[in-house]
Amino acid sequence: MDLHLAGQVAVITGGASGIGLATCRAFAAEKCRVAIWDVASNVEEVAQQLAEQFEVSAVGCRVDVTDSNAVSRAAQTTVEAFGSIDHLVHGAAIGSGKFGFPFTNLSPSDWPRVLEVNVLGMVNVSHAVAPVMVAQRSGTLVFVASVAGQIGSQTDPPYSASKAANINFAQCLAKDLASHGIRVNTVCPGMVQTPLNEAVWRAWHDQQPKDQRLSYLDWAAAKIRAVVPLGQWQRPEDIADMILFLSSARAAHVTGQTINVDGGFVMHW
Repeated sequence: MDLHLAGQVAVITGGASGIGLATCRAFAAEKCRVAIWDVASNVEEVAQQLAEQFEVSAVGCRVDVTDSNAVSRAAQTTVEAFGSIDHLVHGAAIGSGKFGFPFTNLSPSDWPRVLEVNVLGMVNVSHAVAPVMVAQRSGTLVFVASVAGQIGSQTDPPYSASKAANINFAQCLAKDLASHGIRVNTVCPGMVQTPLNEAVWRAWHDQQPKDQRLSYLDWAAAKIRAVVPLGQWQRPEDIADMILFLSSARAAHVTGQTINVDGGFVMHW
């Protein structure tokens, strides 16, 4: 399926690894020009590898999404390099790294950094990118949230609360920007094998009684079979495929929606 994305410009935050990197690769495979915004020290190297592999233009901007000035500079750098920003995929996020059931396993001090990165980071990126799209009267924004933001997942309450905020703010943006020809949607991964997910799951695993404890991989696989109807982990590429579709003209009438890519884990009826 030709998604008619060739030559367009995609910004992916958190694009140096995990779902973000899979998304960069998906856009590059469609011959988009790609700007990777990430706090990782190797972001420029990742961009160079992407450019060489897919024969596209790519730039890497090392940026902390909690720094609004740095985010604004990254937007300016991207526009100077490519002339526009057609698509934003915001995937930069963190978790507390702790198993939060009950919530008192965490302390109030575990919350601020998660909220700063996951909520205010989204605000900073939106403020930097939306004016560019408003000026050109076109664009798409896809925010990577989580099924945890819909069901009040107890595994990591700060993360769950921040992802609920992502979903809500994306709906606000969708309403604000629709008249400018800009679409805004949220994609919610389910159980994806990423370092962020594994950190919390390993903390959960390590709370099991030692005499009953399986290896982490066996334990996690059993959990997946128990809670995911399709019985499998999702891959970063599965999330990227949905993001790519929502960014394309094939989804021209889709905005303000929250799409789960979760193997059926969350079903609303």
